[in-house]
This record gives sequence, C-alpha cells and structure tokens, in this order.
Amino acid sequence: MEEDFELLPAVDVLDGKAVRLERGAYDRVAAEGGDPFALIARVAAARPPLVHVVALGAAREGGAPVELARRAVAAAAPVPVQLGGGVRSVADARALVDAGVARVMVGTAAFGPLPLEEFVDALGERLVVAVDVADGVVRTAGWLESSRLTTAAALERCTAAGVTRVLCTAIARDGTLAGPDLDLIREARAGFAGALLAAGGIRDAADVEAVRQVGADGAVVGRALLEGFDFTSA
Repeated sequence: MEEDFELLPAVDVLDGKAVRLERGAYDRVAAEGGDPFALIARVAAARPPLVHVVALGAAREGGAPVELARRAVAAAAPVPVQLGGGVRSVADARALVDAGVARVMVGTAAFGPLPLEEFVDALGERLVVAVDVADGVVRTAGWLESSRLTTAAALERCTAAGVTRVLCTAIARDGTLAGPDLDLIREARAGFAGALLAAGGIRDAADVEAVRQVGADGAVVGRALLEGFDFTSA
C-alpha cells in the first residue's frame, strides 16, 4: 500500500451504540460493536490517519451532533477525527470544528439549496463532501431521500464549488461485505480530480488494493472492522 493512501476505520453510532447498517437501512443492523467511544479508542490506538465517525441519528434527523463529536475527539486523541451526520448549515459545520473535528463530512446540505461554496469558504481543507450513491443517484438525509442528482452531476457541482475531497459510498454494498463497487469508483475518479475516498462493501486487504488500483486515494472500512479485519496490515 502506498504511504499516501488513507485507510480509515469507521465507527457508526446509533442510539449510543457502534453499529453497521446493511445498505443504510436503519432497521437492518448488520453488526454491533458496543460502546462506540471504546471502539474509537481501540482503533485509534493503531494510529490510522484519521478515525471516520458517523452520527447516524443526526444524519437522519439533522442537527450537529456536538456532544458526540467532543467525546469522539477525546476518545481518538491524538488521532484526528473525520465526522459527519446532521450537518445542514455552515453553523452546524463550524460547531463540529469547534468541538475538535479535523474534517467535517457534508452530504445532505451539499446538494440542497445552500450554495456549496459557502461550505468550501468556511471549511477549506476540512470539508469532505459525501457522495452517497444508489442506482446511479445521490441519496441524502441519512440515505432516505433522493437528491435527484446523478453521480456525475454531483461531482460536477463539487468541482465547480472548489471542493478538494469527496467520499463516494456505494450504498448497495455498504455493510454487506460484498466487495466494493469498482465501477462507481472509476466513474467518480473520472469525474473528480481531487482526493477521492471510497466506501461500501470492503472486506479485506485485497479489496483495499482493488479500490486503490482504480484510482481511490483512500478507503473507509466499517463492517469488516467489526468482523475482525486488521486494517493495519492492509
């Protein structure tokens, strides 16, 4: 693995527990990891580039999960945290930065009525736009709603706004351990020149290498982490 490739362990939090949902369905918990902050501390002990944290309840309902962010940052220290879920405004994003989050993921608000440039101006390199794709269309609001934007159109919007980093997730693969959607990653790579993180379906080191080979600059590993995948050996 190249040194500049970011392999990030993911901890998704719902109702106070670390979970992995299957294909983003809130009623379909594929795996549980207990105390999320204990899990964050455990994965941070291996010194990944960042720990990826998603507040699933906030993603669905909106509102910056500030207290969760503070606790996640404290648990991961000194490893920085990339956190998303619930950001619906620039004020929400700034609240997470004030809580110590190193990178803020913005999905729903990135493809809503607010100009994406406002998030770029406020966050700069701290911004990660979440491009969450199902059936060729970007989903929002905890993946429960359609943005009506194709992957290509969403990435065009990111490029025009000056976004430097996106996280592209294959919703149909997420939490399934079915392998990554390499075609989606290829499409994202062709449509976006900045840093590209890939997520969804990654099972093992071979999958990590596969997403790197098709152009991803990093990958997020979620359910495989709870199933025992040692991301430090990838």
